[in-house]
Amino acid sequence: MDSPSQPATGGVWKGRPAGVPDGVPPPSVPLSFLGAAVLGLAACGVALVLARVLATGDPTDDRVVGAAHFMMLATLSMGVLGALHQFTPVITQRSLRSVLVSRATFVTWFAASWLLPLGFLTRREGVVEAGGAFAAVAVLLLVINIAPPLAARAKGAPTTGLRLAVFGLVATACYGVVYVMDRRGAWFDLSGHVVLAHASVGLLAWLGLTYVSVSQKLWPMFMLAHVGGPRRADWISVMALFGGVALLSPGLLLRVTGLTILGGLVVALGLGAHLFSLARFVRHRRRAADLHLLYVISSAGWLVVAAALAVASSRELATDPHRGVALVAATVVAVVGWLLVALVGHSYKIVPFIVWSALRARGVSKKSDGSALLFADLYHHRWSAVDLVLVNLAVAATCVGFGASLSALVGIGGVALVACAVVTGGNLTWRPVRYLRVEAAPVASALTLAAELRRSPTSR
Repeated sequence: MDSPSQPATGGVWKGRPAGVPDGVPPPSVPLSFLGAAVLGLAACGVALVLARVLATGDPTDDRVVGAAHFMMLATLSMGVLGALHQFTPVITQRSLRSVLVSRATFVTWFAASWLLPLGFLTRREGVVEAGGAFAAVAVLLLVINIAPPLAARAKGAPTTGLRLAVFGLVATACYGVVYVMDRRGAWFDLSGHVVLAHASVGLLAWLGLTYVSVSQKLWPMFMLAHVGGPRRADWISVMALFGGVALLSPGLLLRVTGLTILGGLVVALGLGAHLFSLARFVRHRRRAADLHLLYVISSAGWLVVAAALAVASSRELATDPHRGVALVAATVVAVVGWLLVALVGHSYKIVPFIVWSALRARGVSKKSDGSALLFADLYHHRWSAVDLVLVNLAVAATCVGFGASLSALVGIGGVALVACAVVTGGNLTWRPVRYLRVEAAPVASALTLAAELRRSPTSR
């Protein structure tokens, strides 16, 4: 068996700076996913603006489903896949199988994450089917690529959670493939409760479980927090979240009320343990309160809002179905808000970390004044604060818009999502590009001078 420090094909990176683990793939791998997630966020905002009236009348309309898939596939899943490629080797101390497979996963998932929503928006079944095929291939490639590190004898709740999250992704894909095939064959009624059964697996057992697992490694690092003693809450959050969805989704699909309620309670236990774990890290942090902490806390706040809306929707469905469906849609938006705010907030830690390593590999290690280049120098902190407002405004407006059936608020939420995408993408790329240009300028000047000297008559 290879030692944990032995490099493998999954971590090939020429010019790897000292201190970067061997298994971590080249920066272009995670950054391609994270960059595409920004494009998906903008597309989701545009689609939401266009479908704002339909969203308040029928949340299951194809145009609304298309906007939702831009969020689920092209934004959240794309960003989470980038985080998986970056942090799975760090957590397990094993490389992915291949960088080439990672790039193939990106290409196929990018195609799926755009073809599926566009197919829903334009109501072209051939495009939807093509997107479903690309999604199936992408999931298969991911499983092949991530199997070696996850199959290693790594212990701990984060590794177990990532293993279960991959199962959640496979289950989500299986749901999706069946639904795509049914759109043409019409074997069963693809009604709201069936779609919700699919969404619960994707949101909680795939995206939510991945975040819960990875955050158990990120929070101590970003908050400089050490929590001593047994960390039972970490295990409870992982196992209860996956086990709860395993009960909740079939309960929704088969309309078994008792199973649905039991699954919901177990999911609530898992998410409650996740929030308890966050509270412990916040209490033991040694880093002063900063924007990252505000992102994490506001993200957790949307989880509390989702729980309240879920209780309210279960009561309304029995007496006022239209109102109940609206609250269910608002609940889904709040859960999306939990993940989206966390994704944007952690991007301001993860992307500078990756870019800093890439700059060091190119010889850029100092600022213009000669001082050391730090992670915090790679983005503008005021624009990060603007981003915090924008992403929470987007979630709040969309959530209230769906819950209260106010199309104008849904439109405002879509505009805020587009603005958030522009600010996030611009803020995380402008300074790194500037540092690369400054570093490249002396080299370019030297090459130009050498060429002029060769052409000059006096040099002969």
